[in-house]
Amino acid sequence: MTTRVARRTVDLSAYPDLVVIYLGMRVNRITGIKTLLGFGPKIASSIDAHPDGLLRHEVFLFSFFPMHLGIRQYWRNQESLLRWTRSDPHRDWWQKFLKDSGGTGFWHETYLLRGGMEAIYDDIVPKIGFMGFAPVMPARGPMFGAAARAGMHSAGEPVVAEKELYEDLEVRKAS
Repeated sequence: MTTRVARRTVDLSAYPDLVVIYLGMRVNRITGIKTLLGFGPKIASSIDAHPDGLLRHEVFLFSFFPMHLGIRQYWRNQESLLRWTRSDPHRDWWQKFLKDSGGTGFWHETYLLRGGMEAIYDDIVPKIGFMGFAPVMPARGPMFGAAARAGMHSAGEPVVAEKELYEDLEVRKAS
């Protein structure tokens, strides 16, 4: 007996500036398990606060070993997403992560309905997503911030300035 497929679609006309972002955190060292699991309650409480512009938040598992969790979020527009990333608690998490990944790797890929895509991969091995087919380069200069990578020209100050991040890394290497 055959079963007909119930095909459905969605009308996105009410969301002309929709942004979809995939995020992932991957355990690179055993200490990363604690880091990854520690983020669960923090992320849940930030979502429970209903950030302005967040339309949907979904969590999924890429793999058990190595442990690699993912999140997919739908945002009303890129401005809402960027405003949230520059506010606490996200700003605090990002500043801490960039100083010490806690044995994890983090990545995100962002897709804009109006056009444009961008991604960042911090301590991610092996190649995933865009890394699997596009040239990989350092996130420096115009490739440093998400807004610039996506083609936005005035996104405001990043959570961590490029100069601050790399000066801090140079100081730690010299220690």
